[in-house]
Amino acid sequence: MNRPLPPFRINHLYRCITDMDSKITRLIEQASVIVGALPYLQAYRDKTFLIKFGGSAMDDPRLVKKLMRDIVLLEALGFNPVIVHGGGKAISKAMMEAGLEAHFINGLRVTTPEAISIVERTLSGTINPGLVQMFRDFGGKGVGIPGTEIFVGERIQEKDEQGNPVDIGEVGNVIGCLTERVTEALELQITPIVSPLAKELGTHKPLNVNADLAAAALARELKPVKLIYISDVPGIMKDPSDPSTLIKSVTRTEALELIENGTVSGGMIPKIHSAIDALNAGVRKVHFIDGRLPHTLLLEIFTPDGIGTEVIREQR
Repeated sequence: MNRPLPPFRINHLYRCITDMDSKITRLIEQASVIVGALPYLQAYRDKTFLIKFGGSAMDDPRLVKKLMRDIVLLEALGFNPVIVHGGGKAISKAMMEAGLEAHFINGLRVTTPEAISIVERTLSGTINPGLVQMFRDFGGKGVGIPGTEIFVGERIQEKDEQGNPVDIGEVGNVIGCLTERVTEALELQITPIVSPLAKELGTHKPLNVNADLAAAALARELKPVKLIYISDVPGIMKDPSDPSTLIKSVTRTEALELIENGTVSGGMIPKIHSAIDALNAGVRKVHFIDGRLPHTLLLEIFTPDGIGTEVIREQR
């Protein structure tokens, strides 16, 4: 004779079945996410992505580790990522420890001969090797390349508010790129991680270069399918204090209009100008995304709406 199960056994069995159903449901949802990424995997496999990050996006080591892991995932999926990094706050800290005060003119760091040695040592001796090691710790195949082996520069001639020439020292613009080391690494399916330093034309001395401009210059040569700027803002916003005013997509012309009417100001202006230069040179799309959000890079690449602002060419 079969005895009925006591109530506590029935409740336990019900919970087991419910938990199993919930687990299966979660697994199905995860599988659906993977399947949803299929069109992007097919479209971007073997394609180059140039990723620039720096500033406040580098302040939190946990976020940097998550970003490195996500880029390792792109590498494992068959994408060809290239990283250009900054390091402004680390440089300021190193200068302060050396007794040098940081000065900026028109957003550019005044870089004396003494300061450029600290800049080079911090970028190429501390930040770049640290990022490479982090990348390798996640199973990626990364190689550090000093910017002086990639970027050719010339000194910037700045002016003060009265229009008078100002010497800002060893600071330069990129006027050319030597891409051989980058392309060799990509051919071997190794991710290049590049610091923002240039070698001055003629003297071969190192020049401090804005990382956004360095990334755009390299993008003009490599012509990646995407140039992605990762910073500490969600993207281009109509109201910089209100993230809900994020503009999802703008053309080159619309982006310039946003600068002219004052919607875009400050440090976002050179980013947009560098983005437009890259688009003019053949880069397909430029993206501005918020590095403070986990998996922001993957959300931008593998979802139809993305998470930041894209700058595109005008539709024909």
